[in-house]
Amino acid sequence: SMVWAAMPGMLFRKNRDSSLYPLDLSWVFGYNSSLAVHSLMDGEDRVLLYVSSHTVVIHDILQNRQSHLQGHTNVISCLCVSEDKRWVATADQGPDAMIIVWDSYSGVPVRTIFKSRSEDGVCAIAISQDAKYLVTISAATVQEVCVWRWTLLSGEPTCSTELKPEFGYQDYVIFNPQNPHEFVSNSKTQVIFYLWVISHSLCSHTAWLLSPQTFKCLVGQFSQSVFHFNNTQALTGTSAGKLVVWDMHNPRALPEQLPAKPHGVTATKVVAMQEESLTVLQVFDSCIATGDVKGQVKFYDGQLRLLTIYSHDKVGPIQSISFSTILRDAPSALPGSSKPFLTSWSDSSNSVSLTLNRNFILSTSDATMFHVATDSSNFERIMTEAKKAVNAIACHPQEPLVAVGSHCGLLKVWEYKQTQYLVSRIFPEAGIQCLSYDPEGHLLAAGFTDGSVYMLDAISLQSICEEFQCSQAPVTHISFSHDSKYLATADENYSVTVYKRVLQNGSRCWEHLAGLVSHYKPIRGILFGVLSDSNDPRLLSLGEDRQLVEYDLNSSIKDHLVVTHRDRLEQAAVPLCFTWYPKLSTESFFLTANNCYKMKLYNTTTKMCRKTLLGPTYGSPLEKIQILPRTSSADPQQHYLVYITKDKVGLQMLPVDGNPHKSSAFICHPDGAADFAISHDGRYVFTAGGKERTFMKWKVNLHALDAAAFLGGEDLIPFYNLLDGGREGKFFRELEDYFYYVQLCSQGIKTLETRQVSTHIPLEEIPSVMRAIGFYPSEEEIEEMINEVKFSQYADTGEEVTKINLEDFIKLYINHRPALGLSMKTIQRAFQILGYDNKEGDKVIDRGDFLSLLQCRGEQMTEDELAECLITLLGRRPRKEGSEVDTYPPTGAAVLTEEEIPAEITAEIFVADILGLPIAE
Repeated sequence: SMVWAAMPGMLFRKNRDSSLYPLDLSWVFGYNSSLAVHSLMDGEDRVLLYVSSHTVVIHDILQNRQSHLQGHTNVISCLCVSEDKRWVATADQGPDAMIIVWDSYSGVPVRTIFKSRSEDGVCAIAISQDAKYLVTISAATVQEVCVWRWTLLSGEPTCSTELKPEFGYQDYVIFNPQNPHEFVSNSKTQVIFYLWVISHSLCSHTAWLLSPQTFKCLVGQFSQSVFHFNNTQALTGTSAGKLVVWDMHNPRALPEQLPAKPHGVTATKVVAMQEESLTVLQVFDSCIATGDVKGQVKFYDGQLRLLTIYSHDKVGPIQSISFSTILRDAPSALPGSSKPFLTSWSDSSNSVSLTLNRNFILSTSDATMFHVATDSSNFERIMTEAKKAVNAIACHPQEPLVAVGSHCGLLKVWEYKQTQYLVSRIFPEAGIQCLSYDPEGHLLAAGFTDGSVYMLDAISLQSICEEFQCSQAPVTHISFSHDSKYLATADENYSVTVYKRVLQNGSRCWEHLAGLVSHYKPIRGILFGVLSDSNDPRLLSLGEDRQLVEYDLNSSIKDHLVVTHRDRLEQAAVPLCFTWYPKLSTESFFLTANNCYKMKLYNTTTKMCRKTLLGPTYGSPLEKIQILPRTSSADPQQHYLVYITKDKVGLQMLPVDGNPHKSSAFICHPDGAADFAISHDGRYVFTAGGKERTFMKWKVNLHALDAAAFLGGEDLIPFYNLLDGGREGKFFRELEDYFYYVQLCSQGIKTLETRQVSTHIPLEEIPSVMRAIGFYPSEEEIEEMINEVKFSQYADTGEEVTKINLEDFIKLYINHRPALGLSMKTIQRAFQILGYDNKEGDKVIDRGDFLSLLQCRGEQMTEDELAECLITLLGRRPRKEGSEVDTYPPTGAAVLTEEEIPAEITAEIFVADILGLPIAE
């Protein structure tokens, strides 16, 4: 019913304040300049349609408002729009690729094809003139061409055909406007003509190879193809500025039987139109329009005679041309002439006036859009966006301003409440990698890909001093201290560099203090804090080398950065980000997130791990985290965490406890989120899309997350659901049995005394129960688990906890066990690193090396411990067929290893024969 009653412009009447999601996409900045931009409406309502990442944006330029069509999980790879501008078809490439047909009036996805016949997705799409059919070309190595009757609910195409690899990678396709059963596609070197009929599942095609022998001249590479409006010819533009004219000799009526070749197609001539490469070729009404790399738009009649030219020196290589559906008032003719006023002559005055009475939208490959008024040849710049990756973003600490930097050197500042562009600056020398405002809001520091650091005025973006060139590697992180006296950076050479504000001739300026190569793997974050015993700044850095390094800024002097502490935070996992944890108890913490989906709380003074918690598990680990500033309407006791993963942005309620319902995430940038920033009032989150060249504004709705957490259940209900089978499952009953068995053991199995019924077990029994239910922690993990429980109340009561109940044990188990379980791939990866290739080509570990590794590397086992483990694993199991005895006496590991463990151990032998675990099919 929404589609049936939809009218143009209705999309913007929706109430956007009533969001049901914790994060609601509010605005999209930037667009995919490699795809076409379409003009949906012109005149009083200038509405454009374009693609940004995985989102279709319908943008009312004059009213400054957007509507977003969301449904794709991958970056949209191609799109097309029907003749009446109502139906929009989009497709993507990647996992779970899909095709969606949208109603642009209502924003409703009227048809979704979930299986687009290719796991690689779609690289080209077109819609027929009558809007009944779609044609798609897959992005696979062996491409498949499919025709879809999208108005039917069938998930299969009407017909399809596979293309030979020698046809080249076909990346452009278009229907014949006068016959939906014909279409043409082209690669850089091949043009293919197709004909299909409904009674056949295959469509016939004829291919033409680009070669000097065929055309007897240098043609260049093919760009786009169209059908001529005379319906007997087709045209193909080339990079040499030429048009290839194809004649189709067969009758145009649809045959009942599919012919072997769809047409008698021949290349009759090659017309040299210009020297510049042709990038766009369109037929509109009775004119032929071309766009080129110099930004020129030229119109020709049916005989390819030039009619008029539109050009501007600020226009770059043209990517698309989209004509308005609204006719302007026809211009008056010249005195004494019956022809309309044109900049050049034409023999077909009626058709030409029809075309040139329509304004059009130009988009260029350097991410700029223009509105062209054909009556005055006026080029109005609508939008200028980043040409390269957008990796840097920062929010002003007091004003509604967001600064965004790109690898093309473009720095822009927006007022984000009204979505108004304020000021920009271009740095031609290098790309911007990271940005940070100082806490006072006076300065904006920028780190560049060439290692330089600029100090800029936050309003004018002018440099306040000479740039610093203290690194030869890209600056990856940049941050000010709380008092704005220090600035710290980290770069790709694993160095931390500190700059200091000084007084010089009565005015403030900045100087380089010192730098240090403090890590041996990439630095994941730098963090300023405040010392607990003073108001002086505190600086820490965290690297993938698992080292947390703290620096003494007060003791550091020129060219000497003093390190006070180095602490290893993880045993096997890699820490990816960290931040200060809100003061929710008497103890102070900082929070880290690692690549195993775990979040950990560390004491800020002792650096002791105080708690390990299950983090959000949305396909990839957390990459960056920040505490959300509290809004005036928020509960003062409630805090939230904002995070990004590889491709998502999310919110997490605090305190973190492992409850999955307290977290929510949404796809923001499928090709990778580079960074994010939070507005000073906590109402908006901004995400930078990296190589997608976009950034997005998300409105925060905390009540939606609170409601989701409430609906997820209270107390242990969310944790029961994380157990295999839930509260009533077999696993939980076994856990209860183990728990109570440990109670019996602690009181003595054969005791005759009255048993003390308890709901607790001693802390020292935690490892035994964990192993009994299938979780095998390392010795360090065991120590962390016991300390977590032992000191859980120490800061409040000064007393240690000596026992744990079943409910707390379940939480401890869920938070500490591997988030995704132990997979065979993990073990195989270890064998790839530790082993060698045997004669059969398998990765194996020598038996002697295997025993040596267990005794000499990692958490080293003594020979007695190793013997005991092997006896337990192997000695009590039956010998192989033909053996005389069934068990081994406990006489050490030597006899066992020689007879039970082969000389070469594969991952499969290790898992199945030594550990005795099943291998999933």
